[in-house]
Amino acid sequence: MSTATATRTDSAPEAAERKGPLRYSRQEMMAIAAGREIKDGELAIFGVGLSLLAGYFAQEHHGPNIRSMTEGGIYGATPIGGLPWGIECNRLSANATSFTGGLDALGFLVASGRVDVGLIGAAQVDKFGNVNTTGIWDRSKGQGLGDTYTPPKTRLTGAGGANDIASGAKRTVIMVTHEAKRFVDKVDYISSPGYLEGGDARARYGFVGGGPSAIVTTLGILRPHPETKEFWLDAYYPFSSVDEVRAQTGWDLKVFRHASMIAPPTVAEVEALRRVDVTGMLRREK
Repeated sequence: MSTATATRTDSAPEAAERKGPLRYSRQEMMAIAAGREIKDGELAIFGVGLSLLAGYFAQEHHGPNIRSMTEGGIYGATPIGGLPWGIECNRLSANATSFTGGLDALGFLVASGRVDVGLIGAAQVDKFGNVNTTGIWDRSKGQGLGDTYTPPKTRLTGAGGANDIASGAKRTVIMVTHEAKRFVDKVDYISSPGYLEGGDARARYGFVGGGPSAIVTTLGILRPHPETKEFWLDAYYPFSSVDEVRAQTGWDLKVFRHASMIAPPTVAEVEALRRVDVTGMLRREK
């Protein structure tokens, strides 16, 4: 893999590429791009929210043999009637193959390194793929963790099972809306570990899982440099550009020489996603 920085600075194509005969939203593009990361036959675990839709899209479109489960232990389900409200929603459990619990799903299958891929979301992510879903601290007012925990300016939902997935899955795919305030040089708090301070840090700390293989966003896809583990731009969408992605990233984002425009959704992909997202949640632009 070439790691030389590209010098190209493509300008963004007209938004009509996204709103032409085949209309799709940025959220739908992100879900489809994330779903493409899952291979048929893999054991995959999905977190809550958008990661559920991306995972079940993959199962619906190209992965009928994906062995899917939620962090709550629902195995082999297909969502019924729209986005599940949670990992144990009856929209999932209604037609699941089998049931267990979070202790088995996270503490046995994920923690032992048996899970091929996990999908998780993020409120804040940094250049080494560390995820924060705990809180946002106001650094301008001297707030921060330091040696003593202080209440955050904004309390977030917490890690849930994402920490287990990020720690134990063979690889992790992170999904997040691409905004400068979310893409920071260093997260305020590591709720779910990426590559920590980079390099071989995960190995030194003894993590079973391999770490994040991609950060899939509403503007493109970032992947880790094979040596430093810093995330570089790997691909952008028909409606975005290298310039836009870099402008919305809070660190000096480098670009792989091979970085190029990712294939737009096909009709079959959009139709498959909307069979899962029957309420049209992803069609509402964020």
